[in-house]
Amino acid sequence: MKTRIFFLFPAVLILISVWSCQTVEKETVPEVRNVILLIGDGMGTSQLYAAMVESETPLFMERFPVAGFQKTYSFSDYITDSAASGTALATGKKTRNGMIGMGPDSVPVKSILELAEDHGLATGLVATATITHATPASFIAHQVNRNMYEEIAADFLATEVDVFIGGGKNHFTRRKDSLNLLTELETRGYFLAGSLEEAGELESGKLACLLAPGHLPTWSEGRGDMLPRATEIALNLLNRSETGFFIMIEGSQIDWGGHDNSLEYVVNETLDFDRAVGKALSFAEKDGHTLVVVTADHECGGLTHVGGNIAEHRVEGHFSTGDHTGVMVPVLAFGPGAEKFGGIYDNTDVFMKIRNLLNLEEE
Repeated sequence: MKTRIFFLFPAVLILISVWSCQTVEKETVPEVRNVILLIGDGMGTSQLYAAMVESETPLFMERFPVAGFQKTYSFSDYITDSAASGTALATGKKTRNGMIGMGPDSVPVKSILELAEDHGLATGLVATATITHATPASFIAHQVNRNMYEEIAADFLATEVDVFIGGGKNHFTRRKDSLNLLTELETRGYFLAGSLEEAGELESGKLACLLAPGHLPTWSEGRGDMLPRATEIALNLLNRSETGFFIMIEGSQIDWGGHDNSLEYVVNETLDFDRAVGKALSFAEKDGHTLVVVTADHECGGLTHVGGNIAEHRVEGHFSTGDHTGVMVPVLAFGPGAEKFGGIYDNTDVFMKIRNLLNLEEE
């Protein structure tokens, strides 16, 4: 009997130790309260690596501990457009090219931003294009055609989005129906800002900041630090929420550099996007409960590196097309839950992973 007790006692100690370690490990896993999703429109691995080589300092995106790839094909086409890929990322549903926030059957589907609102989280959108453009629109609108910009602008009134910053003022004010949607937003309690200086004065509350009649200028034409500064302003406002937040931030014009087959344009826009990533990363490192996910909606231009020099920070590139391609695009993740984003999966899974981590089951 004593022999049995002698052997049993160490076994019990081992079980208790294992259970204790598992309990401590479970208790120390941080809760995901906030999610920052950054989308580099048109940013494939070649665009990212070109920016890495040409930068004299390491990119913020290089600091992400988890990397994966997502497949971008749409419901209707092997080569997606930004409407279908944006909708896949925003709603978890593949749809036809050109459609915004709805399935291929034209039935609207709730986005991750709308689900976050339903669960009491604060929400935001930032873009260097019009805020009604395909990618940001996919998170807030439901239209059969991405070019229905005035209808997409009206969809902003059907949500409770807390902060949005970008271009596209004319879609809210110079409309065929003669309505001034900014006036309506103001009556709903939004602070209307026409510059980042004005937006930065707001300490709390809802913000509608439209910085241009249409798209914003390119970085090389004087957009300056708009994207990283807008990211900073939006995060400061959303952080007032006691229930957490979700925000999508788009570097819109990497894609346009690909369409133009301009490597300089692509690199400048990717580096600018990385500075916004840096603001998000800094916030997440201090907060401890924020997941940052960086990805693209598709690649654009079929960029191939055909030469270069690492020491001289120089890349020689060749574009195979002036349009999108069907290659997989990178996914980078930092913060609690980041481990879920490794591997290869569909773009729709980005939505699923974020929804599950925020516990946003559709009601």
